[in-house]
Amino acid sequence: MDKETVFSRINNKFDELKKSLEGDDLDAMRELALELHAMVHPAEISGSTEKTVADFVLDYMMQGNQNELVPRETWDTDLHYAGTKTVPICWQFWHTYRIEDIVSNILMKNGQQIFNGEWQRKIGSSITDTGNALETDEVIEWGKNINAEELRNYMIAVGKNTRNILSELTLEQIKSMVPEEWVMRILEEGGVTTDFRSVWLLVFWGRLTVGGMILTPMTSHHMMHLPTSVDHINTGVMKYGT
Repeated sequence: MDKETVFSRINNKFDELKKSLEGDDLDAMRELALELHAMVHPAEISGSTEKTVADFVLDYMMQGNQNELVPRETWDTDLHYAGTKTVPICWQFWHTYRIEDIVSNILMKNGQQIFNGEWQRKIGSSITDTGNALETDEVIEWGKNINAEELRNYMIAVGKNTRNILSELTLEQIKSMVPEEWVMRILEEGGVTTDFRSVWLLVFWGRLTVGGMILTPMTSHHMMHLPTSVDHINTGVMKYGT
């Protein structure tokens, strides 16, 4: 399947989910959220037999390419608040799954993150936050110490946990915004720093309903970062899917 077809299917599913979240059919919301989540995460997370765009990039990273530099993302607005516009491929996954872990567990559930001191040690990360404010030299140095296998394990744990959370959300939760104290927990627990290029995320997330969080950190955010890595790998045909 070619890249354009894969991305078109993802975009169409996003539009379906967005429209569904404007209504009141909880079963449809859950089903579409899980379908889109599966499309932008490694197949192991959903149990799919077909590999995904995320597998395409992840497999490349696991072949010893974790520190190849790629454009950070496709969303110009976010780049105004970025420490660097060029990052290692491993940063792409760290960043997107740290955000998914933080938002799903703290904001959507008011529970505990998957990430902890043990995960930090195993992954080899010098930071606990999403890495938004790292400068180019800092992010390159950070990437040299990352254990790609353990980062992959963390990704799988986060993704599977998110699917459980999505499956249990009520309509009331999806339509609601979260308390400010939940948002501030992210800063207190080291999910963001006080650097303006990092802390602005609290304002952004604090303005979302849980339904909005499903659309952005859980799903479309991954597609702000995966395409730049796909383009870097530079293949004409994506050999995943049917």
